[in-house]
Amino acid sequence: MGCPAGVGPDVILAGAKELSRLPARLLVLGDAQVLSERAKTLGLFPSFRLVKAPEEAQAGSLNLLPLSELSVSPGRPVLEGFQAMVRYIREGVKLCLEGRAAALVTGPISKEGLAAIGEPYPGHTEMLAALTGAPEVAMAFWGERLRVVLATTHLSLRKVLESLTPQVLLRVARLAYRFLTQDLGLERPRLALAALNPHAGEGGLFGDEEIRILQPAIKEAQKEGLPLQGPFPADSLFFRAASGEFDLVVALYHDQGLIPFKLLHFRDGVNVTLGLPLVRTSVDHGTGYAIAGSGQADPTSLIAAVRLALRMARRRLPRPQAPSDPDSPCTQKA
Repeated sequence: MGCPAGVGPDVILAGAKELSRLPARLLVLGDAQVLSERAKTLGLFPSFRLVKAPEEAQAGSLNLLPLSELSVSPGRPVLEGFQAMVRYIREGVKLCLEGRAAALVTGPISKEGLAAIGEPYPGHTEMLAALTGAPEVAMAFWGERLRVVLATTHLSLRKVLESLTPQVLLRVARLAYRFLTQDLGLERPRLALAALNPHAGEGGLFGDEEIRILQPAIKEAQKEGLPLQGPFPADSLFFRAASGEFDLVVALYHDQGLIPFKLLHFRDGVNVTLGLPLVRTSVDHGTGYAIAGSGQADPTSLIAAVRLALRMARRRLPRPQAPSDPDSPCTQKA
């Protein structure tokens, strides 16, 4: 559900009708009282099925597994709410790792809230990596027109320059390729690496990072069979990718990738964590405390995140083996 005082409850309520039509048993980990109070504030009254275990969830409606009992005002976060949002995440990860849930879709959380309750993580990505023991993860963003993966995440520009290495870029390229092929089903994906400097450095005139770091990473990636091309000037690359020339762009830092992505997918973008032993997608927006409870929160990103999670989960499910016995009752006979 995300932070109880933010727009997480709002988008769940606003998207409930469309979400309940999806061919899946959707389970909300959250707070019944918060959702009930927010529904009254918004004038929305979707029905929820209260369940005590994921196995009780049914398709055709939203199922709610209460994990907290809070009374919070929209837009006014409290410590108990921060603790609850972490509880929801931990329980969701646990259910997925136990095989009791096929995917995790997270609502928006407060990074300041994490710090306020002593959590050592700057955001979802780092927390999920720690909870699952994933050695290598990456933050990606999915939209119908543009897909982006970040080589670095929440770092200052100075620290970005210190952090970029051929090994970092190669690791991210591997995760991106696996995402496109295994999770999305692309047979021949095309990956492009964004340059760091203007005009991709102009042969070293405007910086030598392309020569020292980016080009060696591309050569190593291609040796492994990864279809990574570039480095391409960032001012034109995202237009080329959105026009269909590339399936995904490896961006070097947060705003390089997210400014063009949000220009195209501000309402319907989806955040995806690559490298986890579970499917995790998320809304591509924050807690929105300023508009929580106002009716302005848009559920489009949440609906897109659930749809993408279903798509990825279906591809990760074990495929049934064709029976070898021709007389098996599962064998189709013409």
